[in-house]
Amino acid sequence: MFVAEAPTYKELLPKVGAEKVPQILLALMQARSDERYLHWDKLHHLTPPKSLSAEEWWLGLKAARLAERRPLSLRDSDGRPFGYGLPDLVLERLHQIDQRCSGEVAMDEVVTSEREAGQRFLVNSLMEEAIRSSQLEGATTSRRVAKNMLRSGREPRDRSERMILNNYRALQYMREEMGKALSPETILKLHRIVTEGTLDDPSAAGRVQHPDEVRVAVFDRDDGKPIHIPPPAEQLPERMRLLCDFANEGKEGDQFVHPVLRAILLHFWLAYDHPFEDGNGRTARILFFWMMRVRGYWLAEYLPISKFLRKAPARYARAFMETETDDGDTTYFLIHQLGVIEQAIDDLHLYLQRKIAEVRNVEQLLHETDGFNGRQLALLTDAIRHPDSAYSFVSHAASHRVTHETARSDLSALCKRGLLTRRRKGHRYLFQPASDLPTRLKESPA
Repeated sequence: MFVAEAPTYKELLPKVGAEKVPQILLALMQARSDERYLHWDKLHHLTPPKSLSAEEWWLGLKAARLAERRPLSLRDSDGRPFGYGLPDLVLERLHQIDQRCSGEVAMDEVVTSEREAGQRFLVNSLMEEAIRSSQLEGATTSRRVAKNMLRSGREPRDRSERMILNNYRALQYMREEMGKALSPETILKLHRIVTEGTLDDPSAAGRVQHPDEVRVAVFDRDDGKPIHIPPPAEQLPERMRLLCDFANEGKEGDQFVHPVLRAILLHFWLAYDHPFEDGNGRTARILFFWMMRVRGYWLAEYLPISKFLRKAPARYARAFMETETDDGDTTYFLIHQLGVIEQAIDDLHLYLQRKIAEVRNVEQLLHETDGFNGRQLALLTDAIRHPDSAYSFVSHAASHRVTHETARSDLSALCKRGLLTRRRKGHRYLFQPASDLPTRLKESPA
């Protein structure tokens, strides 16, 4: 992938002439030509507004963007600061994410109605992210095999499975142990969990690259050419300290940084510094989830972010390269990542709507089916909504005020039809919903 280096404002101003800038800006305001936040690589192939040349068009855009640019403490290898802007496209997407990712969402019937159901859904979401994120970085294990491994608790058979298991454990560590403040030690521990048992050099897990090591660059997947050369290893300890300062501060200098933008920029920062031999992308994505979680965007834990990154890896790479080839303007990366978050939210909502419809359809079918008494109908309705529930003869008898023998008859009949599974715990039996209960109910004869 090739992205042309964008001419800088300082380079173009003498060539175009400072006296033309007001005229150019007026033409751009009338044409509203900055709505898509184009990069020079794309813009110079398009027809400019009115009578402007491509270079005049670009100069005007750069003048407007630089006037609103917000500097970051992140700097490139030569000490030049990165920055970002807040065009309408960014503000609009932030507003949508604020509304849909930290407050309202119709998950009550699937996720939040009961703690156990919510936990089950969360575990499934973490599994999905662990699998997709690892596949994005080269893991070849199929989704089905990976889920079976994670659910069964068996040991991984190869490097790909190990990557997925590590990622799952790292996501759990992020949720349960990372806390609300980020430190270099925490990042190193996170990286150690992500890469344990997967590196050619086992000692590289949980440490930044040393100055005497060849820095690991990022290469184009198509032509194998380097597309990002990270900063020298000598800079890494200080850069990681600054990264943590950025993560922990409420402001960047005197300016407020929106929490979602801070999460994305944290991702970008670690990916840019590329401090590790391997596992940089996975670690960066988990830092994004961590920041979203600690800033109150609870729904982010359920979002299949890596699913959409994996669908279009070239777009991710292009957003990164557009930033590097246009004076450190991270707005390109922000716009891309905000779009991915919106896609993931849409995908989650569609999934929830399907699950809610499935529950309601099965419940309706259940109550239209002969062969169940009222007590059994009540238990199955509860089991559909709360698939992690467990029932016993004692609990069933108490719930419906029937004898032990009647409870035994109810549960044994459901078990015989394959709708419940039975296991012994001490001196009593526990009954749990079949893992595919909705399907079994649809297929169950009346």
